[in-house]
Amino acid sequence: MRGFIHHIDLTVKDPWASAPFYDAVLGFMGYKRWDEDAHGIDWEHGSSKDRLPSIGIFKAQGPNAGRGHDRYSPGLHHIAWIAENREDVDRLHELLIEIGATVLDPPADYPEYGEGYYAVMFADPDGLKLEFVYEPRK
Repeated sequence: MRGFIHHIDLTVKDPWASAPFYDAVLGFMGYKRWDEDAHGIDWEHGSSKDRLPSIGIFKAQGPNAGRGHDRYSPGLHHIAWIAENREDVDRLHELLIEIGATVLDPPADYPEYGEGYYAVMFADPDGLKLEFVYEPRK
């Protein structure tokens, strides 16, 4: 377990406006909402006894709170989650289309990232790049 992700907190312009997107996407991946307060919302992974890993979205604050996300500036570039198989990637892609999410790259093979690497890349309502990837384990 040493070195595994404990939690990820993201800042977004409006957590409550982004919540339906994250409910759909994280719900598909097995997360469920477990906490919400005036600052934001947290989801825990349903298979975990200790609510880990968790993912939170919190209201951006400060002078740059209204600007869009730029993954090429210092900070977060993207987050990728593991899919169970290629069909899992395809099913999430279908869900993304259903909810009107921004699909950056539809499901495709990416041999430059590894043998069998198959992923869909998409963005949250604030432009944060997200990825769902299947890569066969050797």
